[in-house]
Amino acid sequence: MERTTCLVVGGGPAGMVLGLLLARGGVEVTVLEKHADFLRDFRGDTVHASTLTLLDELGLGPAFEQVPHQDVDKIEALLDGGAKATVADLRRLPGPNKRIAMVPQWDFLDLLADAGKLEPAFTLRMNTEVTGITKSGNKVTGVRYRDRIDGHEGEIAADLVVAADGRGSILRSAVDLPVYRFGAPMDVWWFRLPRKENDPVQGGAGRFSAGSGLVLIPRGEYFQCAFLIRKGTDQAVRSEGVEKFRDRVRTLIPWLADRVDHIRSIDDAKLLDVKLDRLRQWHVDGLLCIGDAAHAMSPVGGVGINLAVQDAVAAAGLLAKPLRLGTVTGGVLAKVRRRRLFPTVVIQTVQRVIHRLFLGRKLNSTETVSSTGMPFPLKVAQRFPFLQAIPAYVIAIGPRPEHAPDFARRAPQTIARS
Repeated sequence: MERTTCLVVGGGPAGMVLGLLLARGGVEVTVLEKHADFLRDFRGDTVHASTLTLLDELGLGPAFEQVPHQDVDKIEALLDGGAKATVADLRRLPGPNKRIAMVPQWDFLDLLADAGKLEPAFTLRMNTEVTGITKSGNKVTGVRYRDRIDGHEGEIAADLVVAADGRGSILRSAVDLPVYRFGAPMDVWWFRLPRKENDPVQGGAGRFSAGSGLVLIPRGEYFQCAFLIRKGTDQAVRSEGVEKFRDRVRTLIPWLADRVDHIRSIDDAKLLDVKLDRLRQWHVDGLLCIGDAAHAMSPVGGVGINLAVQDAVAAAGLLAKPLRLGTVTGGVLAKVRRRRLFPTVVIQTVQRVIHRLFLGRKLNSTETVSSTGMPFPLKVAQRFPFLQAIPAYVIAIGPRPEHAPDFARRAPQTIARS
């Protein structure tokens, strides 16, 4: 049977960051990713200020700057008549990174993979789909897998298995951990529209009106668009056809009218079934859940990646030594949840309040968000701009930012890209 010290399932941001940090801490670690590459569309593409700081600490800042990306330093709400209101001003953040970088997630993950290749203790296995767990008594001892190229099946044993395989985690389901489910008032359609240099917004922006909403995320030559619909209405809205969908986009943001024909089919809109939940317990003996596998986040604020990466950093700092010494216990695994529970609860509580008091109401009404009818907190933030630093901090840094442990830090370096 194959064996490693720590087996990380899922090659997303949490899994790759955890694998890299543990390898730098002298832990033999294997990351399993079921796909052949990281090229998946409409995944979270935000690299937050706290993650940029982490990359600097890891010596990867110069390498990241070579990756094509779009910096966002302001998030705005679009109002009636073309008016705008600033929701979050990232230029007011503390520290050197006063931005969110929009970068294709596959480029970010490729950078982490290339950095991992420099570590003798790091192994990344693509095309390896986990199909189940192995156990000895009540202890998880490893996983069963299938090679997606040749169909070979096998098992890998590990001192610790980490579920970083997202909100649809097969490992989370296999151990049947209890979960709090909070629900959400909306689902999201992801699609793209061309972006022009003279567009009225250059950063992130959103518009809410007449039972729907549209968020624009700048991505080089195009906007990644998030169209919000009421929960469970996907098929009903699709049945209206592509022209009705184009009309909805034109109504929400009129200056997009000259490019809505780029939506050629209703199938261009990819559904995100929004979930908001949190495990009551993040571990069983031999297995730990982090990131979306531990707490599925709403897309509100785009903070899911930030929380997942910070989970990975905290886990690496707490687990590296016990993994080297072979002393990982349930008490050690519980420390990860205790450390990360506060920021998770804070962010999910904020999201639930926004769901209930704003998004839920707007998606079930026909009212527009006008300059006179904007939410009271937004009005106050326009009068006292320094308050715009608060949502900027919550979104881009978070309630409890994590920093690279000393063993993982390196001097700035360039990374040969594969």
